[in-house]
Amino acid sequence: MDTANFAQPPLRRRGRPTKGSSAPSQTRAAVVRAGVALLTEHGVTATGIDQVLNAAGIPKGSFYHYFGSKENFLKEVVLAYGDYFSRKLARHFENADAPPLARIEAFVADAAAGMARYEFRRGCLAGNLGQEVAALSDDLRRAIVATFEGWEAQLADCLHQAVARGDIAADADVAELASAFWTGWEGAVLRAKLQRDGNFLFRHARQFIAALPRNLAPPAA
Repeated sequence: MDTANFAQPPLRRRGRPTKGSSAPSQTRAAVVRAGVALLTEHGVTATGIDQVLNAAGIPKGSFYHYFGSKENFLKEVVLAYGDYFSRKLARHFENADAPPLARIEAFVADAAAGMARYEFRRGCLAGNLGQEVAALSDDLRRAIVATFEGWEAQLADCLHQAVARGDIAADADVAELASAFWTGWEGAVLRAKLQRDGNFLFRHARQFIAALPRNLAPPAA
């Protein structure tokens, strides 16, 4: 999925930051951005800390000064990506100018365009990390689960609005539907990345929307 906001960490001067400046927070943010970009493309086991620091232009000695451990760094990367993607979802799912189901389609088109922009090298960071669960601590695993649950809640809110409009059945379990969407979405992203074809995202969205429970038509007079 599109990670444009994390794609180009600003170049930093080598060495420790000047006291009293905003350099520490900027440096920390630069390393997190580089981590998001690299982990979205390669995952945890294929990404070393040296690669992240080189991408951010940060000396190796600074890493533990800012993060303390690789575990803390990964948590910050997950939180940063989750927040970034949540804001993307809000732009689409809370767009009052479009019907709720059309908002889902707009999000999918945006995500497909983002994957194509990076020639399908990047997928979903949360999904990438989730596939490496054996290499994750329980705390990091819980952080990833919480990220997915947040996205599910955003989609469920959008589906609630579809219920209110009568677009889907009044008794639809929107929480269950939202969970099903994201479960299928991760597979669609994987196939799109594997085959370099965004149509897998569109196909998933079409099938999801077509399968939504609808209100029964009133009997003929």
